[in-house]
Amino acid sequence: MADVAQHAGVGTITVSRALRSPQQVSPQVRERVRAAIEATGYVPNFAAGTLKSQRSRMVAAIVPTLRSAIFAETVDALADGLRARGLQLLIASSGYSSEAEESILRTLLGQQPVAVVLTGTHHAPGVRALLRARRLPVVETWDLADDPIDRAVGFSNRAAAREMTLALAARGHRRIAFVGTPPGIEQRAAQRLAGYRDAMAELGLEADVEMLDDLGVSIASGERAAEALLARRRPPQAAFFVNDVAAFGAVQVCQRLGVAVPTELAIAGFGDFELARASNPPLTTVRIPGALIGATAARLVLERLDGDAVPDGAPARDAQARCVDLGFEVISRRSA
Repeated sequence: MADVAQHAGVGTITVSRALRSPQQVSPQVRERVRAAIEATGYVPNFAAGTLKSQRSRMVAAIVPTLRSAIFAETVDALADGLRARGLQLLIASSGYSSEAEESILRTLLGQQPVAVVLTGTHHAPGVRALLRARRLPVVETWDLADDPIDRAVGFSNRAAAREMTLALAARGHRRIAFVGTPPGIEQRAAQRLAGYRDAMAELGLEADVEMLDDLGVSIASGERAAEALLARRRPPQAAFFVNDVAAFGAVQVCQRLGVAVPTELAIAGFGDFELARASNPPLTTVRIPGALIGATAARLVLERLDGDAVPDGAPARDAQARCVDLGFEVISRRSA
């Protein structure tokens, strides 16, 4: 660090600030420090600083999967928001397992993160106990909670699925199938199934549920589910898939089998990922603010690190104030 400071013509404290709190240093000085680091080949030893201060410059994030782009927008925006303050993101995948999430969390906490970002609001009891005992800033994403661990940002998966189901019914469809995952495995999918059931009950229609075989994170799972629906003696008029990845697979099957979409089978997804817009026909879907969820999660982390305290074990009645509801939008396209 002394070599970098000498090369840049600044003090070592200024170099340290440029690395750890870049917002406290002018752009001109940051550029001089950056150039000096490049010239000297300096690599900061953040581990030593962590041992001394018991704080790292790392935010730990756990997502259910890295197998698809479902959470990519959220993670990218989260990383961008944290990087602006000199924080780096350490990502781990739980494989949609609450037990794995708890095990991973214990490992990540050993790295002394300054904050934790989780996907979803349903966790093993040990996760909540660990995080509340640590009193770290915690942001739960992609859902809302009656009693968040700390802060939460997302939307109502249940309300979104209800609205999509009602939209399909408004187009004249009466036999509407929901294609999802077993409720005990993935809680966001369980909330979407519940929203579908809510709408079907309101409409006085019989619920029809087909289960995917791999949580819908592959196109192939959607293809297999669509084949099962179309092989029935009386196929549904519309199929609402738990996400766009599986819905895209269903469209591919229909094209291969010569089934017209949407006249013979209307297809809807969830997420409004790039895949939905690239589909032929483009997918009717629920648009969720994935990037905004990530950016807001970063903002909430930074606010907490700046001293916006949330009382440990805050009562449930304060949950609304601790949740940021970003809403959703039903997007109508040619697939339904």
